[in-house]
Amino acid sequence: MLGFKRFRNAAITLSGIELVHRIRKGQFSLAKLRLKDTAAPAVWVAVLSA
Repeated sequence: MLGFKRFRNAAITLSGIELVHRIRKGQFSLAKLRLKDTAAPAVWVAVLSA
């Protein structure tokens, strides 16, 4: 991988990766967003818009 040209892009990418890990480990509460049994694309849309 060549790396990121801007720090902002790296920070956004890393925060997305950390969010995925939190969702998988159950540390991100999907119940508050009423998305307990929802497919992954709908979860992403709701999380990113919140």
